[in-house]
Amino acid sequence: MTTAGGDPEPQADGCRPREVLDIVGDKWSLLVVRNLREGPRRFTELKRGIDGISQRMLTVTLRGLERDGILTRAVRSVMPPNVSYELTPMGTSLREATAPLLEWSIAHLALIDAARAAYDARTDTPPA
Repeated sequence: MTTAGGDPEPQADGCRPREVLDIVGDKWSLLVVRNLREGPRRFTELKRGIDGISQRMLTVTLRGLERDGILTRAVRSVMPPNVSYELTPMGTSLREATAPLLEWSIAHLALIDAARAAYDARTDTPPA
């Protein structure tokens, strides 16, 4: 519903946006979305493209993103069966919205590593 001015009415539950942030804020979801930026990918391609993700965690992440309408799963009846994943229009808009954050993280990774090392080397701070 919208107000007379066309703005969305506030939700009775102010925590609803947190549900969406939980979807995209977990450790793996945005990396899966980023890896689907150039089109459909098979499970093994996604696993190879995401350093450190286990097969089980990739499966759980893909199921969650499919459930939330971020991607689709297509099964092709060939031998052996071929399963691929592709972003939905909503998934594409999520990728576009989060691409600057992912690019920022890649560009600043070395600086973050250096800051962590400097912090950890200080004697006046407790261990993380």
